[in-house]
Amino acid sequence: MSDENTGEPLAAVSRAIEAGIDAAHPRTVIADAVTVEDGHLSVGDSDYSLGFDRVVLLGGGNAAATAAAALETVLGDALDGGVVVTDDPVDTGIVEVIEGTHPLPSAANVAGTEQVLDCARDAGADTLALVVITGGGSALLAQPVDGLALSELREITDELLAAGASIGELNAVRKHLSASKGGQLAEALAPATTVGLLFSDVVGNREDIIASGPLTPDETTYADAVAVLERYGIEPPTAVKEILAAGERGERAETPVPGEEYVEHVDTHILADNRTALTAAAASLEADGYPVTILGDEIEGEASDVGQVHAAIAESCRAHEQPFAPPIALVSGGETTVTVDGDGVGGPNQEFALAAALELDSGVVAAVDTDGLDGASGVAGALLDANSVEDESRIREVLDTNDAHSYLAERGGVIETGRTGTNVNDLRVVLVADQ
Repeated sequence: MSDENTGEPLAAVSRAIEAGIDAAHPRTVIADAVTVEDGHLSVGDSDYSLGFDRVVLLGGGNAAATAAAALETVLGDALDGGVVVTDDPVDTGIVEVIEGTHPLPSAANVAGTEQVLDCARDAGADTLALVVITGGGSALLAQPVDGLALSELREITDELLAAGASIGELNAVRKHLSASKGGQLAEALAPATTVGLLFSDVVGNREDIIASGPLTPDETTYADAVAVLERYGIEPPTAVKEILAAGERGERAETPVPGEEYVEHVDTHILADNRTALTAAAASLEADGYPVTILGDEIEGEASDVGQVHAAIAESCRAHEQPFAPPIALVSGGETTVTVDGDGVGGPNQEFALAAALELDSGVVAAVDTDGLDGASGVAGALLDANSVEDESRIREVLDTNDAHSYLAERGGVIETGRTGTNVNDLRVVLVADQ
C-alpha cells in the first residue's frame, strides 16, 4: 500500500490499515494456528491424525488459494491434493486452483464448484478433508439447483446486492438455490473426517452465514428466502419464484438442518475474523503513540449513516473530551451496506469515509474492505483528512447518487491495495489528534 499523503496522522492511519490486513492474511494466520508434528495436525487446541489413506484440501472464497498455498507449506507430503475456487489465484503445488468471479457467479464458478463436490463425494471414511471457507465463498462456490440457470442466479444475486440486503438475508436466498450451500458440502463429504478452516467476513462469526455455511446446518427455510424477496419488493426470475414456492409447499427438500447425522464428522475452526484485523490495527496505532478504543466489530447499517455517527463521536471527543480525550483513535469493523439509488458504483467504505470527513472539523478517517475491493469500485477504500473535504453541497450530491468513488479518485483519496489475499470484513479508523 502506498501513501502519498504527508503528515504523521495520515501516515499512522495508513500503517494501521496495512497492519490490519497483513494480520488477517492466511500466511500469517496459518503459520500461527496450524502445525504438523509427529504425524499429527494441530489446529488451535485440536489435534488430528494424518494417518488417513488420503488427505485432501477443498474450499472456496476470496482467500481460498492463499490459504491453500499456506497449508501446502505446513502439510508438505502429507497432503494428497484437492481443489479450491477463488477470484484471487496464486501458485500452488498440488492443489488445483479454479479462478472464478465475485461478487456475481460465472460459468467458471459453477464448473469449479462441481469439481469440489465431485471430490467431496469421492471422500470416504478413510479420508481427512480440510475445507477452507472464506469470505466470497457464497458467490465462488456456486452450483445452481436443478431447474435454475446461472443467469437467473446472477440476476437475483445482483438485485439483492443493489437493494442493500444484509449478508444473512442474501445467503438465506442463495442457500435454497444452491447445491453446495447450507450444509450441503458437508453432506457430500460424509463420512469423511472433515475439518473446516474458516476466515470469517460475517458480523458475529455465524458459521451458517460465512460463505453461506457449506459445512454448517441451515436454520433458514424456503419461507425465509421468500420473505427476504418480499421485504425488498423484488420480483424474482420465474424459475427462482417457482423453486422457492415448491420448497414452501414441501415439494423440494430443505437444506440440511441441525441434528443431521453427517455433522458428527465435521469440526470447524475460525482462524481469523474482523477482530484479528482490528486488534492489529490498534496495536499499530498505539505503537505510533495514539491511544485506541475499539468501538466494535459488529457495526452494520447504511455506510453514510455509520460514517456520520463515527464523526459525531470524534467531534464530541475533540470539543468536549467525551467520551475520550484527544488524541484518540477510534477503530471499528463490521460491514456496512449501500442502497444504490444513483448512477454510481457504491463502495460502502468510500461512502463511510466521505460522509465522516464531511462532518469532521479536524482529524483523519480511513475505511477499507480487507479483501481490497470496496464494492464494485476496484479500490479498497478511502483515506482522508477533514481539511481535504470541500464543497459541502457537491459532496452531499455525490453521496445521494452513490458516486463517492469518482469524487475521491479525482482527488487522490482512495486506497488501492489490489486483491489482498484475505477477507475479514471492513476496517475503519477515525483519528482525533491533539487539540
